[in-house]
Amino acid sequence: MRQLPCPVFRRCRPVRWRPFTLLSLAAIGLAFLVRSAQPQPSPAPEGAALDLCAFRSTFLEDFNSLSVSGQPEDPQRWFAHTPWAGDFGDAAFTDPQPDFPFTVRNGILGIEARKGADNKWRSGLLASAQPDGTGFAQRYGYFEARAKLPKGPGVWPGFWLNANQQRGVKDPGVEVDVLEYYGQFPDGFHSSLHIWDNSGADHNRVSDHVTPVAYGSLSDDFHTYGVDVEPDWVTFYLDRREIWRIATPPELTKPFMVLVSLALGSGWPIDRTPNPSIMEIDYVHVYERDPTGRRQDCR
Repeated sequence: MRQLPCPVFRRCRPVRWRPFTLLSLAAIGLAFLVRSAQPQPSPAPEGAALDLCAFRSTFLEDFNSLSVSGQPEDPQRWFAHTPWAGDFGDAAFTDPQPDFPFTVRNGILGIEARKGADNKWRSGLLASAQPDGTGFAQRYGYFEARAKLPKGPGVWPGFWLNANQQRGVKDPGVEVDVLEYYGQFPDGFHSSLHIWDNSGADHNRVSDHVTPVAYGSLSDDFHTYGVDVEPDWVTFYLDRREIWRIATPPELTKPFMVLVSLALGSGWPIDRTPNPSIMEIDYVHVYERDPTGRRQDCR
């Protein structure tokens, strides 16, 4: 979910670029560029069902209340910024205020993006770890959120995992985007795995997958978005049905913090983004493999 240039497999356009090393596009025809900019759709989610009976819970956030702070010296369950000081997008992630950008009603968390009287957009992000590395993080297991996504161009909600390592560490970092949604394209969402080089050599890598869905369905109702991270495979799920898997990279050596965010932009204009826009989250749950095996009394 970090701000990236717009590679050809993403549904975005190159409005703003980070100083990554880029291949020249001068020799590529415009027709090819437009055609390539659309990611290839993946098969409908008809994969194997997740057997949650093989897991036990390690982190249960049901949003009956919210413990959050934007200040490292006041640690709560959630931190309202990326702990590595790398906030992103066209809406500033804001410290919690009364009823903004976070609300909790009837067990549902709302993250609101709003344009203020100063014509600036502000929104919210939650991270399960603090800048000093404390908080919740887990290397392997099943991570899941149940959410209803906002409608409209320019919205960029996400549920994702990031290596829990402090700012300035030069070891490679792994990011897993369980859900990355671009409001311009309400007929699908991205899942991806990033390897961040962190050495300054820009040897970053990314694998991306697009899951097609019924038009607008992710904003019409709640769905579960999950990923099972194991030593051999990283397996992604929609409504607990497998949609994609990729081999676990050797760079995955650190536990993951959990993040949920409502960003805006990702290179797309936000002049038609609904004001306000709200992402609703029913829960965030994390599990680990039960060492005693599958529970026989579980259904």
